[in-house]
Parts: sequence; C-alpha cells; structure tokens
Amino acid sequence: MRHHPVQDLSALPDFAYGPRMTTWWGTLAFCAVEGTGFALVIGAYLYLLFVNPQWPLSAAPPGLLWSGVFTLVLLASLWPNHLASKSAKKQDLPKVRRDLVVMSLVGILLLGIRYFEFLSLNVRWDQNGYGSVVWLLLGLHTLHVLTDLGDTLVLTVLMFTRHGHGKRFSDAEDNAFYWKFVVLTWLPIYALLYWVPRM
Repeated sequence: MRHHPVQDLSALPDFAYGPRMTTWWGTLAFCAVEGTGFALVIGAYLYLLFVNPQWPLSAAPPGLLWSGVFTLVLLASLWPNHLASKSAKKQDLPKVRRDLVVMSLVGILLLGIRYFEFLSLNVRWDQNGYGSVVWLLLGLHTLHVLTDLGDTLVLTVLMFTRHGHGKRFSDAEDNAFYWKFVVLTWLPIYALLYWVPRM
C-alpha cells in the first residue's frame, strides 16, 4: 500500500506582502516593461537632440511653472503613499481608508496640473519630431498617473465595503509600490524635458 504524504496547509495565511505575493512580482514585471517603454522614448528624444544643432526645434523650451508644481506635488505624495503602505501592512482599516482617499485626491490634483502642463509645452504634437517625442513622453507618464489613480479609486471604494479586509490590504501595499515607480520615473523625464533644452 502506497502512502502519500499530506500536510495540512489550512493554517497558512491567505495573503502576504511584498515579494511573497505573486501580484507584487506581476507589478514589478509591469514596471520593467513600462520602464523599457520610457527608455525607448527617451532614446528617441536623445537621438533627435544629438542630430539637430538647434534644440528644441522651432519652439521655446517648455514652461517651468506647471511642471515644477507637478513635480513638487508628486514628491510630496510620497509621504501619504508611505503611510498607506505602512497602514496596509498593519491592517489598520481606518488609516488605510484615510490614506487611500488622500492618494485619490492627489491623483486627481496631479491630472489637473498635468492638463496645464500640456498647455505650456510651447509646441504641438504634430509640429515636428521634437513636439511628437515631447508629447509622447509626457503622455506616457500621464497614462501611468491615470492607471494608478484608477487602481487607487477602486481600492478606496472596496475598503469602504464589506470587501475591505484580508487580501485588499496586500493590494493597497502593492498599489503604493507602483506609485513609487510613477514618482521615480518622472524625475529623469522632468530633467530631460524641462532642463536639458535650457542647457
């Protein structure tokens, strides 16, 4: 008679945080793919920069006001994002709700600022190669802000329903991890779009 070893796994947790969750690895892979997309567009920008003696092409450099405000708000958002991650790991539902509401408002505010930032680029998307690559790079980052905002809004709603427990805390921590990617990718893009043309 053959005996098959069986172990009772019912005591194991239903969810975890960070690299112990498959969704974290999925988010990391998504960041790698999207980071590669950013790198390709940055490469196109640098190529156009080096093959053209005048830069930017037939346009003034983008305005600094709205991009500066956007950058400051984005950097300030790291603190409530950190609190959201910390509260999620502690499974503190009232604080997670508060932090997700704050991050939802931050995302909406950033999209509003980004609208004015697009208006201050001083070039249309179809004007020339410079305009196309600037709009593409800014558009890609805007898409990431919008993606995270959508995820944050859904999580916020779930946390105010009967689903606000268990794995949702892990989802909130994973959402905070993705926001760090959104912030970190913006810094080189900001320098490239707004300061390199002024050098």
